Amino acid sequence: MSSSTYRDAWGIPHIRASDPLRLAFAQGRNAARDRAWQIETERHRSQGTTASFLGPAAVPWDRFVRRARLDDTARRCFETLEEETAAWVSAYVDGVNAGLERGAAEAPEFAATGLAPGTWQKWTPLGVWLAHHILFAGFPTKLWREEVARRLGDEALELFAADGPATSGSNGWLVAGDRTASGAAIIAGDPHRFIQDPGFYQQIHLSCPEYDVVGFAVPGVPGIAHFGHTGTVAWAITNAMSDYHDLYREQLRTADDGIEALGPEGWRPAAHHRETIEVAGGNPVEIDVIETDRGPVIIDGPAEGAEGDSGPTAPTAPTAPTALSEGISLRYPPRVTEDLGFDVLPAILRARTVADVDRALDRWIEPVNVVHAADTSGGLLHRVAGYVPVRHRENGLRVVPAWRSGHEWQGRHDTPRAEVDGIAVMANERGLAAPLGTEFAPPYRADRIQHLLRASRQWAPHDMAAIHMDTQLAAAAPLLERVARLDGLNPEAERLRARLLAWNRHMDADSTAAADYARLRSAVVQRVAAAPELKSLAVPLLPYPVVFEPWLNLTAKVASALENLLATELLPGLDSEAVVRAALEETARLEPATWGELHRLAPSRILPAAEGEEWPGLGGDHDCVLATSSTPGLTDLSSRGPSARYVWDLARRENSLWAVPLGARGIAGDPHGRDQLPLWLTGQLAPVITDFALLTEEPEHGS
Repeated sequence: MSSSTYRDAWGIPHIRASDPLRLAFAQGRNAARDRAWQIETERHRSQGTTASFLGPAAVPWDRFVRRARLDDTARRCFETLEEETAAWVSAYVDGVNAGLERGAAEAPEFAATGLAPGTWQKWTPLGVWLAHHILFAGFPTKLWREEVARRLGDEALELFAADGPATSGSNGWLVAGDRTASGAAIIAGDPHRFIQDPGFYQQIHLSCPEYDVVGFAVPGVPGIAHFGHTGTVAWAITNAMSDYHDLYREQLRTADDGIEALGPEGWRPAAHHRETIEVAGGNPVEIDVIETDRGPVIIDGPAEGAEGDSGPTAPTAPTAPTALSEGISLRYPPRVTEDLGFDVLPAILRARTVADVDRALDRWIEPVNVVHAADTSGGLLHRVAGYVPVRHRENGLRVVPAWRSGHEWQGRHDTPRAEVDGIAVMANERGLAAPLGTEFAPPYRADRIQHLLRASRQWAPHDMAAIHMDTQLAAAAPLLERVARLDGLNPEAERLRARLLAWNRHMDADSTAAADYARLRSAVVQRVAAAPELKSLAVPLLPYPVVFEPWLNLTAKVASALENLLATELLPGLDSEAVVRAALEETARLEPATWGELHRLAPSRILPAAEGEEWPGLGGDHDCVLATSSTPGLTDLSSRGPSARYVWDLARRENSLWAVPLGARGIAGDPHGRDQLPLWLTGQLAPVITDFALLTEEPEHGS
């Protein structure tokens, strides 16, 4: 046997091969056939060539990726892989290249954009991984804090600290055998990302004589990294919210033989070359690519840069000579170590015990995750995995001067771990990973999951749906407490207040009170964002590339930090009571609506959606366990939420469950393109099938 692909009732690929290399080839070929448009777009994203077929709007991303040297970093990391891993990744790439022509023929987006399928390099999967996660550490938040400190004073540096990067987050929980009906552990949860169409995660089953694993693959990347079950051990992750990317303010000057950058030991040569970004429907864009001893310069200073995409003017260092220009460089672990941790991927597929998973993850680099694992012998694991550099605390808060000593990396932090006492929860809160980060998610989700899990000692796999779908919003309490203290309201506002105070604080799709609360919150956010003291932080005035806008939007930052901003003494001109009163009176005049009428699913797509396409209403909210996130003050639409759901049963893998928001295949109009959406909306989960006798073999197979 070479390889065969089977499908279950949901179109999920189950791939069987005679050895790991043939299996990797078959997985790559399947990704090309099921997700051709998606993975080819990701290849271009990792190379900084998306503008060549998407046009001028894609130039900012391409500029950032090229300056950050993602493709070159991926190549360097590939060259340091162990020989066995390199062969495994190469087999996957060979499979992608073998399947792309057929996959592209079935994907209408290629014809719509005029894009022809290209050729994957051996390191392209590493580049795809980097492109997905380069912003995961949230380093643009340091740009935001820098501007807050500059405009409001250093004492306001952490004024907006209330949440992590807006693009990440997850729930995960491990229930030990003494709290389950079977006596074996259960691992469950849901990663939170932008809901993409096609979806970010692909359900898959990989089987060969060495291993048999089910889990979620990232299309374009071999193996199963984040969530998997080998039959005897299962694992899952959430974002640890750690800080492991640094920004340095650079002084640059020209020299006889190129460009120099000022470091703690004086002026040193910087690597420099020029690149051309090809733009469909526009003129080519020339950019300078500069790399100092700290890292690639990703933001220009005032002497260079296109309008609307330049960096801020920095104060000249007292001891520094006058520089030709300034910029901001990025230092990130894979660029420094020339290692992404990809040697972990084939090792974890072969894992049989928690100890195997633990040992493999010691070598993980990026992103930094909190991990749960359990095995059929009762082994349990709760730890952080990834590379967090040891350096000055200021590095984790803001842009630091490249020319001052004390900001260098000085080794790698040990990653924390903890014993599991019946239940372990991970929801991006300030917990296990606290020593490694600066900003974390509020504890609401983690506390709620803990509370729900402690209600029983007889948990079974199907019971986990009730936790996945829980809509209680404990985060509503601070604002509602302010509403309760108001007096002298007009009749309409008084009636609204009564409804809000009687509300059960569940963000259910059919709840009008939930919609009332959301509207009130948005009105408060808009008023706080309009405060004269914050006017200087309005987005058009922040001089950074548009790629970083989600981290630099004043209204979005106010929304995430609202609880703190209403209570702070750093904004003495902000009358919180008057703000809440005016927002309540404004909300009281609105026509009634349900939360689901306002809070609708809005998946992100590379190309515009078909005209008139409608998506369903949702329950949940950012700080609910059902974390369907919107941006109060900007939109009630939800583009972020559970990008997969899973329940791994260690008693019997066949009792495990899973679902994705849309479907298994990424081909427009395919029967399995959106057939899981009804499951996802209602919290139902599909069964994990591992018996090939219950599956349907595809007619065409072999390598």
